[in-house]
Amino acid sequence: MKHTSLILILSTLCLSASAKTQILSLSSPDGKVLTEISAGDSQLCYTVAYNGNTLMAPSTIGLELADGTTVGKNSKITSVKRKSVDKFIASPFYHSDSITDKYNQLSFNLGHGWAVEFRAYNDGIAYRFVNSNKKPLKINNEIVEFSFPKGAVATVPFVNTKKIQSFDTQFFNSFENTYTIDSLNKLDSRRLAFLPLSVEPVGQKAKVLFTESALIDYPGMYLNAQGNTLKGVFAPYPSVEQQGGHNNLQMLVPERENFIAEIAGPRTLPWRITVVAPEDKVLAETNLTYLLADPLRLDDISWIKPGKVAWEWWNAFNLDGVDFKTGVNNETYKAYIDFASENGIEYIILDEGWAVNKKADLFQVVPEINLTELVEYGNKKNVGLILWAGFQAFARDMEKVCKHYSEMGIKGFKIDFLDRDDQKMTKFRADAAEMCAKYGLVLDIHGTFKAAGINRTYPNILNVEGVHGLENLKWSPETVDQVEYDVQIPFIRQVAGPMDYTQGAMLNAAKGNYRPINSEPMSQGTRCRQLALYMILESPLNMLCDSPSNYRREAESTKFIAEVPTVWDETVVLDGTIGDYIITARRSGDTWYVGGITDWTARDLVVPLDFLSPGKKYEAEIFEDGTNAHRKGRDYRIRHKNVEIGDAMNMHLAPGGGFAIKIKPE
Repeated sequence: MKHTSLILILSTLCLSASAKTQILSLSSPDGKVLTEISAGDSQLCYTVAYNGNTLMAPSTIGLELADGTTVGKNSKITSVKRKSVDKFIASPFYHSDSITDKYNQLSFNLGHGWAVEFRAYNDGIAYRFVNSNKKPLKINNEIVEFSFPKGAVATVPFVNTKKIQSFDTQFFNSFENTYTIDSLNKLDSRRLAFLPLSVEPVGQKAKVLFTESALIDYPGMYLNAQGNTLKGVFAPYPSVEQQGGHNNLQMLVPERENFIAEIAGPRTLPWRITVVAPEDKVLAETNLTYLLADPLRLDDISWIKPGKVAWEWWNAFNLDGVDFKTGVNNETYKAYIDFASENGIEYIILDEGWAVNKKADLFQVVPEINLTELVEYGNKKNVGLILWAGFQAFARDMEKVCKHYSEMGIKGFKIDFLDRDDQKMTKFRADAAEMCAKYGLVLDIHGTFKAAGINRTYPNILNVEGVHGLENLKWSPETVDQVEYDVQIPFIRQVAGPMDYTQGAMLNAAKGNYRPINSEPMSQGTRCRQLALYMILESPLNMLCDSPSNYRREAESTKFIAEVPTVWDETVVLDGTIGDYIITARRSGDTWYVGGITDWTARDLVVPLDFLSPGKKYEAEIFEDGTNAHRKGRDYRIRHKNVEIGDAMNMHLAPGGGFAIKIKPE
């Protein structure tokens, strides 16, 4: 349907047509993405179109306030302002050192002290509400709808819980699940999906993806399918919190208020983002979450050090050939420090177990651990220590904890088991980032919702989980298809920011060979797939999940992983289709790294080298699936090739396979 017909749609489907109806339009800088906004006697609505074709039908937005006002209902648009922006912004600790911020903006007042801003980018539409009221107020609900003509197909991550009797039972969750793909109107209306998620409108080549940014001190958004419409759902504000959950480290919410947010004064609400992708790789390339995040709030970021981490939890502290019993003790951690130092790895992590269990007290250290001694040992080896901390153990004494361990020489914290995204929890993430920055500490946050732009605002938050990462293969049954998930998340979850997926397995299972073994876990797919994930996935603080003993046996793979940067000067997504395959190239200095992965279908892919600099000769080191990788996932081979701009590489990927290439100037 052509966009010239959108006004008719709006007047007939979204509003009762009347002379009072006001319609505004906003298009992207290239003119291909269009939104039309309508206000009048009923709701405030908007549509999204691409190249003249309707992608998203009229969808209602608004705010229900505690005083009975509904912002957007019976509203009159006033004080319309437009502007265009075209600039570069610095993007430290990201997949490019700077990115283009180019958009057209439309803003207008709605009365009651509220305004709306819409932005149109070449790859999407975003809007947010702006409050200018100086007095405090409460928001009972935010009205968010994404409506589609019948037949749209959705790819959604449902909240992973057996308790789906009500929405309230789903607000407590870890934000990690594989994807469900089905017609939008067939999705379970009892279940909540968390962001991001994508929709393919019927009969359209373009897809859309929904996410949010600038999510600080406001509840995160879930979506719930009601027929052909996805409706926003927000966790109400906690009225009662009780310590409990995993090892008494969580704060459970048995009772909630009848509002979702308290607003203290003038502020903006989070951006609601619709990414528009005429081809799938646009989803993997988009920077909208980062661009729409709140700007940097730290005065100095020169101290922040991204890097890789030797991690003991996934591999169950496994070391062989040593003369001590491995586990939570100084001997084990010194061995991990030795391994990290040998390979130029910046950090090790002390995951759960170094503090006394079930006390939620980070000042009670188990007798087997001497942290001061480990810090001193790490300093001699140029390896920093990061400490795992359960949410309540960290939150209860945040400044005292940060000050004490910073003075000891600890470099950061991995905070886990937040498992909520109501307003109190989104505020905690920002508060924790500010407190850690005050004491020079980096953060990796687990058991939490997607980054949603906080890595731009507080770049000492180097990584965020909110992903069904490799840790799940310690216990997941054979029916869980991690290989399929791996070729979905670069197009969906990664749109919302970095993710602590924790790749790097050296035990690799070809199709049919995987089984969960908690103490000696394996990955699904091939060895080269694990190497490729270091380029395909974005993790400024990136784990080496396997045992130092396994890495020492696999010296070639370990050397490659250890050399891969975790932040980049430039990123190019060369090709890809959601759920099938992806090829990503990233540059650090004058060296390029290219990674490609496939699903369980063997593929022959072409890698064009048009991204190389003209006039230069390069040498490529290529890790590719071995001849028998379809039977034995660890089978790989290495070859070298001289290349230059304009060349192309033909790569064969085994089922569940991948390739990893390092290209450096001769």
